[in-house]
Amino acid sequence: MRNAAAPASAPAPAGLDVSRPRRAGKIELFLLVLRQRPLFGFGYVLVALIVLLALFAPLIAPYDPEQANASITLRSPSGSHLLGTDISGMDIFSRVIFSARIDLLIAVLGTFFSLAIGSPLGLIAGYFSGNRSVWGWVSEVMMRVADVLQAFPVFVLAIALVAALGQSARNVIIAIAFVNAPIYLRLLRTQALSLRERRFVDAARVAGNSELRIVFRHIFPNAMAPAIIQTSVNMGWAVLLTAGLSFVGAGVRVPTPEWGSMIAVGAQNMITGQWWPALFPGVAIALTVLGFALIGDSLELMLDPVRRRGIVHERA
Repeated sequence: MRNAAAPASAPAPAGLDVSRPRRAGKIELFLLVLRQRPLFGFGYVLVALIVLLALFAPLIAPYDPEQANASITLRSPSGSHLLGTDISGMDIFSRVIFSARIDLLIAVLGTFFSLAIGSPLGLIAGYFSGNRSVWGWVSEVMMRVADVLQAFPVFVLAIALVAALGQSARNVIIAIAFVNAPIYLRLLRTQALSLRERRFVDAARVAGNSELRIVFRHIFPNAMAPAIIQTSVNMGWAVLLTAGLSFVGAGVRVPTPEWGSMIAVGAQNMITGQWWPALFPGVAIALTVLGFALIGDSLELMLDPVRRRGIVHERA
């Protein structure tokens, strides 16, 4: 018995658009997110402003940030010293601006190196997990090392590393990279475990690609979205960790301008009513961390397919 022919679909009524919705481009999606979530735009403005202040600090700062003046110690905010002076007579406004340079530099380099170390190790650990080859054993060893490192509190481990290596900005960068690398290792391992079961990986294997080529040529580009989101969040935490290390005397040395050391010095005078030496660097830290956190949330919204689809539907 012959199958009946399928009836032809009825033509769409005139003026009715039945085509698939147009996919928003990257710039259009970015502007759409900022329009629907204005708070995210505040995060970008904050970070952009702090970066600009750091870049043009020599032109903006009215005084040398390391020049002490015993005759004007602990002056309250005024026209000549916008944020007052500290116990050594150094201008707080100048020091806050110059502190942004070293704090952001340490945060950027520390986060970059942690990403550069943890990401490839995580991809290898995930792709070869459960494999009985040498790479499988390497994967298992990496995960056990990550377990040991993450068993310690981050701040305590960072202090121990700086104490062992010596007190300097370079060693703070090394400590930040070391304590954050396991985060990217686990994140990329999870992504690789999922992606290695996809059909495009099977196709790449059938095409004759080596295992490492599959990992870094095919899986790596598809696994980086969560790492990009985590990088923005880690930037804020790196600034906070740098300030914390300097606050306890294990980070950048005084009189180099740094937010954490400024708070440590200024906190000694708060009990006698001089609140400004500790308050303003603390506000700078809070705004920087907030800015990077908001940027991380916006990136998650744009890079996550489910949430991105919801934003596009809200537009419609």
